[in-house]
Amino acid sequence: MKRALLSVSDKSNIVEFAKSLVNNGFEIISTGGTYKILVENGIKAIEIDEVTKFPECFEGRVKTLNPYVHGGILHRRDKQSHLDQAKELGVEAIDLVCVNLYPFKATIERTDDFEEIIENIDIGGPAMVRSAAKNFDSVIIVTDPSDYSLVLNAIQNDSNTVEFRRSLMIKAYEHTAAYDSMIANYMNSRFNNGMGEKQFIVGNKVMDTRYGENPHQKGALYEFDKYFSKNFTTLKGEASFNNLTDINGAVKIAAAFGDDNAVCIVKHGNPCGFAIKDDLVEAYTEALKCDPVSAFGGVVAVNGTVDKALAEKMNEIFLEVIIAGRITAEAQAVFESKKRIKLFEYGSDKLVLANDTHDFKHIDGGFVFQDADYVKEDEVKNSKLVSAKAASAQEMKDMEIAYKVASLTKSNCVVYVKNSAMVAVGMGMTSRVDASQCALKKAKDMGLDVTGAALASEAFFPFRDSIDAAAAAGVKSVIEPGGSIRDDEVIAAANEHGMALYFSETRHFLH
Repeated sequence: MKRALLSVSDKSNIVEFAKSLVNNGFEIISTGGTYKILVENGIKAIEIDEVTKFPECFEGRVKTLNPYVHGGILHRRDKQSHLDQAKELGVEAIDLVCVNLYPFKATIERTDDFEEIIENIDIGGPAMVRSAAKNFDSVIIVTDPSDYSLVLNAIQNDSNTVEFRRSLMIKAYEHTAAYDSMIANYMNSRFNNGMGEKQFIVGNKVMDTRYGENPHQKGALYEFDKYFSKNFTTLKGEASFNNLTDINGAVKIAAAFGDDNAVCIVKHGNPCGFAIKDDLVEAYTEALKCDPVSAFGGVVAVNGTVDKALAEKMNEIFLEVIIAGRITAEAQAVFESKKRIKLFEYGSDKLVLANDTHDFKHIDGGFVFQDADYVKEDEVKNSKLVSAKAASAQEMKDMEIAYKVASLTKSNCVVYVKNSAMVAVGMGMTSRVDASQCALKKAKDMGLDVTGAALASEAFFPFRDSIDAAAAAGVKSVIEPGGSIRDDEVIAAANEHGMALYFSETRHFLH
C-alpha cells in the first residue's frame, strides 16, 4: 500500500483530497490540526508520532524532523542498497507528500508581536517539501491546493510520470524559495531598514507575453500579492510587454488624483495628454488636445467607467489600449469592429493602484533597489511660497496636477497645465531648458495657448532661463523643488515677471 503524508496550514479541500487518496489505495499519515480535521471527517489516518516513534515536542516545534519521516521520503527506490537499509532500519516509504507552510505572510500583516511572528516560521514543512522534491523520481510533492485535482487525475489515469512529478518538484522549490525570501525580507525590513545584505524580489507568473520589447525577446508578466489576478481583466485583445509598461505609466498618473475624473494618454511610457474635468468625456477631449498626433496608437487610462458616449468619442481615432475602472458592455460593443484595439478593466469604479512600497531597476550586472517614490497628499499644498505673488485657487490646482504628472514623467521634464488639463510637456531631455523649449514648441505646433498655465518641474531649475522662457509664453505660476545655488536668481526672475513661484523642497527624479 502506498502512503501519503498530509500536513497543511491551508486546509482548503484537504478532506476531499484525503478521501480520494484513500479511495485510490493510499494510507494517510498526518500531523496536528490536519490529523484532527481528517479524523473528524471520518478519514482513517495515522498520527505522525506513530511513524516517528517519538512524541511531538517543544510546543510543536519538532514533530516531523525525524529519520522515519525523511528516510521514508528520501530513500531511493531504484537503488537496492537504499531499499535494504530502509528495511533494516524499519523505514517505510512515503510516496506522496502534501504540505503547505505556516501562514507567515498573514501573521506579519496581522500583528507586530515578534514572538508570534517567530513561531509562525515553518521548519518541518519546508524540510519535508525539499526532501520530497529532491526525490521527485519516486515521490509526488504537492504544495498548492489548486493542484489536488491534477494530482488525483495523474494517479487515477496512470499519468503519474516523471515529467509530471518534475513539474511539481519545480513548483515546490519555488514555494520554499518564496517563503524563505519573504522571511528574510521581513527581517531586513524590521531590523535593517529594508536594505539587507541580500534582497529578494519574488513574483508569481500571470502570463507569457507574445514576446518582450521586441520580437526576438521572450517576455512574461509576474505579479506581487495577486495584484493582477485580483484586479486586472482582459476584455478584448492580448496585453503585450510594451502595452503593460505603458499601462503602468498611464494608470499611475490617472489614479494619482483620488476619485477625480482623470484621463491620461501615454505613448512609449510618457504622458502626451492629461486632464481632469467634471465628466470623463470632457476630460478625454481635453487630454487629447495636448498631442493628438502622439495619442494615435496610444494607451488611455480612464479613472472611472468608459460608457457608450465616451467609447464613441474614443473610437474617432486609433487607440491601441484602453484601461479603465470599468468598461460597460455597450462601450465594448462600440469597439467591437476595431480588431486591433485592446480593452482592459479593474472591475471597480476607479483604477486600482498596488501602491508598492519599493521600487527596483535592472542595471548591467545587478539591480538598484529603493523605497518607492510618491508625492505626498499635502506636498503641493504645503509648498513654500518664495515669490511676492501668490497663486490663485485654480493655479494651485493646476500646479498640483502638473507637479504630480511631472513626478511620474521621465526626467528631465517640465509639465504645463491650464484649467486642469496638460497643454504642454517636455520629457526625457538631457537639459531642463531643452525640455521647456520642446514643450512650448509642441504646444505652439498644436495651436495651444499656454497663457495662464502652471508650470511644474520635478527637479530645480539651475538657471533663470527656463523661468524667462515660461514667462514669455504666458505662464503665471511655477512649482519646483528648489535647492539650486542660483535659487535667488530664479526667484528674482519670477518676481520680475509677476509670476507665483513655489518650492516643494522635494525632488522627484524618474530615470
